[in-house]
This record gives sequence, structure tokens and C-alpha cells, in this order.
Amino acid sequence: MRELRATLEVLRTESPAGEAHLDRLDNLVDGARRAGLPVTLTVGGQPRPLPLAVDRAAYRIVQESLTNIARHAGPATASVELRYDVGALAVRVDDDGNGVASADLAPGIGLLGMRERVAALGGSLETGPRDGSGFRVDATLPLDGPA
Repeated sequence: MRELRATLEVLRTESPAGEAHLDRLDNLVDGARRAGLPVTLTVGGQPRPLPLAVDRAAYRIVQESLTNIARHAGPATASVELRYDVGALAVRVDDDGNGVASADLAPGIGLLGMRERVAALGGSLETGPRDGSGFRVDATLPLDGPA
């Protein structure tokens, strides 16, 4: 339990609200690694400045996803992928942990917060168990949607 609390503390405090930007994503991922969660980070497309709301939402989606993995996945590895497309930023976070069965999945506050952030930007969000094992968070954030 102490290890879990320490992991969650690192993930939650890695970036205060004013510092929730993708340029700090390496720090967040490094914090998860230091807390014992193996994480890979992949960036595709041409990184570029993003609207502030998209930047913050993407960071928070990754932060919450890594926190959920640390809490619920059991022994797991995580992968974070950002893909800069022409009109959108895609964010995918996968883990290979134990996860939960679809029938047992009850969205918590973190998943609801993700859904609200994505909806406010006019994007899409899919979350749920992966085939076999693990869990996936897949968000698309339009770069010209409502703020």
C-alpha cells in the first residue's frame, strides 16, 4: 500500500495546474518510471504549438491514465503515444495489466473528467479493456474545435 500511495503521489503532484503542458510530459513519464511503472513514450507527426486548452487536456489525459494504471492494473507496463495530425492531436495510453472485465467497469471521476475535457474541445474519447489484457484510453482532440 505504501508503494501504491507513493506512485500515486508522484503522478498527482508532478505538475500543478498551471504547469500542465505537454512540454512537461517527459517529467511526468519520468516520475511514473521512478515510481516503478515502466512507461514508453512515442511522439508521431510534426510536434508544434497547440491551443492551450488542447495542450492541457492532453497532459491531463496522460496524467490520469498513468494514475489509473498505477491504481488498477496490477503489475503492468504502459505506453503513451501522441500523434500530431493535420487537424487534431491523438492521445493513446495503453497498459498490459490485469485491468477489469467490461461488465465490472464503472467509470470513476478520472474517466469522467477526461470525457468532459474532450467533449468541451469537440473531440472524441474511447476507453475500455483491451482484447486479452490491459486497458486503453484513446482520445482525439481537434485543434480548431470549441474551447
